[in-house]
Amino acid sequence: MPAVRVGGMPAEKGRWLFVGFGLLANVCLGAVYAFSVFRKPLEDLWGIKATESGLPFMVFLATFALGMAFAGGLVERWGPRKTGILGGILVGIGWILSGFSPNVLVLTLLYGVVGGAGVGVAYGCPIAVATKWFPDRKGLAVGLTVMGFGISALVVAPITGALIGSVGVLRTFTCLGIAFLAALVVLALPLRFPPAGWRPAGWAGAAAKAGTVELDRNEMVRTASFYALWATYTIGCLSGLMAIGIAAPFGREVACLSASLSALAVSVFAVFNGAGRPLFGWLTDRLTPRYAALVSFGLILLAAAALWRWGEGSAIVYFIAFSVLWLNLGGWLAIAPTATATFFGTKHYGKNYGLVFTAYGAGAILGNVLSGVLRDATGTYLAVFPPVMALAALGLVVALVGLRPVKACR
Repeated sequence: MPAVRVGGMPAEKGRWLFVGFGLLANVCLGAVYAFSVFRKPLEDLWGIKATESGLPFMVFLATFALGMAFAGGLVERWGPRKTGILGGILVGIGWILSGFSPNVLVLTLLYGVVGGAGVGVAYGCPIAVATKWFPDRKGLAVGLTVMGFGISALVVAPITGALIGSVGVLRTFTCLGIAFLAALVVLALPLRFPPAGWRPAGWAGAAAKAGTVELDRNEMVRTASFYALWATYTIGCLSGLMAIGIAAPFGREVACLSASLSALAVSVFAVFNGAGRPLFGWLTDRLTPRYAALVSFGLILLAAAALWRWGEGSAIVYFIAFSVLWLNLGGWLAIAPTATATFFGTKHYGKNYGLVFTAYGAGAILGNVLSGVLRDATGTYLAVFPPVMALAALGLVVALVGLRPVKACR
């Protein structure tokens, strides 16, 4: 095979450009994590309650997960460039038109459904590119690519707040939508898969020795490894997304922090959310998905136990434990895509990971419902953590027993 070059460099070096493009695209796609900045201004604008102002966020996450499942095949048929452009256009349109919403229901349709679907279409493209260009370092490459999604709130939230103050809440959606549309389309243009049969220099022999499988979606769902991965991914996302949802109110109500310090804590936690992706991606490469999952569930169990036992009135326990929970949410967004490629191959990766990613949506819904119901029933967010401890223990068992590579047929 002729030497493959990327950006004028040998592919082994130039392929890192795709990680950079994917990271920047994910900063735009992950702006949903900054939606809390919109909530109070929307409540004041339309005279709605907190439950209603959170509806666009919930619908966005659900549509995002479903969009991944349905759009996975597009990456295989159209390639990452065309699919990424389509996703970027949908994201831009959803945000731009949200600025003309007359009420929260229309905003939910435009932002939650159209914008969420666009993220569902676009999100898998840079991940699929990273897994194919980095068969030797899948976890690290994917972790760095999706790190942009985790740190997005750090970048987007202050910009959003400044825009709301200067142009108003609805026009802010439109301004950001124009920026996201342009950025996502430009960043999708360079995306491509390596030529068929390409492997990093010196890696082909190791790959052949290890043995690989290439399962399509129908074959994947007939394996026990798929259900173990889906279950562990759901548990990991449930604890992390629940931590995102209750971090600020837990800080004020239970840890007894001021409102300003609770808000600052969320920014600190976002750093851990972003850092968890390359960290656990690297661990997954080093330890295998199974043992990386065991590390993650062990940390979740310890963090939940610390909050339940010592979290009341303790700022130190609050900061440490919630940092760990946010770290592990980021971690699972690297473990799961890497495990999908490791267990089921990269040939049908778009479709396969699209289905696996529905666990993220299940975790988002269950986490928010669980935390709300338990808080309302008991009067304290401390009640959330015994169930999280039980789920983490279950995750340890499922990961230990079920997260195993699928054997290739000879």
